[in-house]
Amino acid sequence: MIQAIAFYLFAAIVLISGAMTISSRNPVHSVLWLILAFFNAAGLMVLVGAEFIAMLLVIVYVGAVAVLFLFVVMMLDIDFAELRAGFVRYFGIGLVLAVALVAEILIGVGAWSAGGIDLARRAAPTDHVVPNIVQIGNLLYTRYLFIFEGAGLVLLVAMIGAIVLTHRERSGARYQNIARQNARRPQDATRNMRPEIGQGVQL
Repeated sequence: MIQAIAFYLFAAIVLISGAMTISSRNPVHSVLWLILAFFNAAGLMVLVGAEFIAMLLVIVYVGAVAVLFLFVVMMLDIDFAELRAGFVRYFGIGLVLAVALVAEILIGVGAWSAGGIDLARRAAPTDHVVPNIVQIGNLLYTRYLFIFEGAGLVLLVAMIGAIVLTHRERSGARYQNIARQNARRPQDATRNMRPEIGQGVQL
């Protein structure tokens, strides 16, 4: 009974948060509604026993993607009215995509109602006492260790490439010289002028 109440509560909040994410006029409010949807989706994953996916939703999406997007939206001066000006132009494409997504959901629900796949014959037997996080960790660091390390290496190379591209030498750029600024004396920055009456100051 408690599980059913929690499921309907989390599911209702996810649906409301998703609708508010799309319909909010303020982009900051949209991101906050998106964070709420991620948290409640993580609650749904906990209910079905997928703690690892719940942690991914909270740590990766809420902790990185949503917060980063929130800071970008708040700090960048973006003209959202200009961005919304092309809504009517792309309304047809969005409508086609929406119809395709609804059709896929209906096909998936129909296929599941017709009879799901017997996963007991295809999946490897697992011990229900061991948490799924432990099982995923055992697979990652035993059978798929080289693939996991390869993915980390690819991300490391991408990070180094981004740093190198950011700090590359640019022609015509003016860089800050900290030593020169610290060595500057007050008499080098100011000059006492005694102009005659009526002459003003020469810049």
